[in-house]
Amino acid sequence: MEWIEAKIYTTREGIEPVSAVLLETGITGIQIEDDDELKEYLEESSMYWDYVDEGLLNKEKEETKLKIYVSDNPYGNEILLNVIENIKRLKNMEDEIGLNLGRLHIETICNLNEEEWLNKWKEFYKPFTLGEKILIKPVWEDVENNENKIIFNINPGHVFGTGLHQTTQLCITNLEKYVTSESVVLDLGCGSGILSIISLLLDAKSAFAVDIDENAVKVAYENAQLNGIDKDKYFVTAGNVVTDEDLKEKIGYKKYDIVLANIIADVICFISTVVSNQLKDDGVFIASGIIKDRLDDVYNALNENGLEPIETITKDEWVCVISKIKK
Repeated sequence: MEWIEAKIYTTREGIEPVSAVLLETGITGIQIEDDDELKEYLEESSMYWDYVDEGLLNKEKEETKLKIYVSDNPYGNEILLNVIENIKRLKNMEDEIGLNLGRLHIETICNLNEEEWLNKWKEFYKPFTLGEKILIKPVWEDVENNENKIIFNINPGHVFGTGLHQTTQLCITNLEKYVTSESVVLDLGCGSGILSIISLLLDAKSAFAVDIDENAVKVAYENAQLNGIDKDKYFVTAGNVVTDEDLKEKIGYKKYDIVLANIIADVICFISTVVSNQLKDDGVFIASGIIKDRLDDVYNALNENGLEPIETITKDEWVCVISKIKK
């Protein structure tokens, strides 16, 4: 497969709103390159490193940018066109939202082959920890697991979700809090399967994952296999959980201890109409991917559909809402 790389140049202040636009367009694999942030991180954490390449600290500063990859086919080109239009719309709103987005320029490089594309991910994507228990490891990296973390192996390509974004991190932190050995989990908008697979690595009893995109089924099963998860406790399918009656029956009713949705506010509002039918009476709905400006909309949708928010957690400009069925 051939890929298109798009670089979106902005300012540090523009990272969050640009990321939100990309997520709303369906892009979840986002590389953020900000030299100031990198230098701050290296300087603040230098006590933990045996060696830091001075070239990283002294390199000439480059413009802040976000990188995304879409498949070079009609589907990927449509996504890229939507990204371009939404970035233009965001730039036009710069004064209204009171942010300095810089030149907000999109530059595309076409026809990266599979090997070139994978090498670009390898340059950027390194092992990292999430929460207290999870270590995310791309398949091409070796790590020493001295702290006995739960290792999640991932082939992070295909722009389905890599664990790097704040919204995924919020979900995983709360999975650590709520998953038990008896948990039955439903992952709505599963993408790469990262959340449902991690719930199983945290010892959940079983997980059912759904995505609107049929390609996600193959990717999620591939990542499950990388982590030793058998199909006897993990099921993935594609479809619309709100309008597809057969899919609703397949998912089942009142059987899930945890329902996950790491998407965007509009979709969370849309699927909240069915979540209360899927949750057990004492289950929890973990919803992330929400920008702060849309939080009230999500609260309203949850309340209108029999769900009561019990906890709200923020990370930067992103929000995760935990809710339960109203008593």
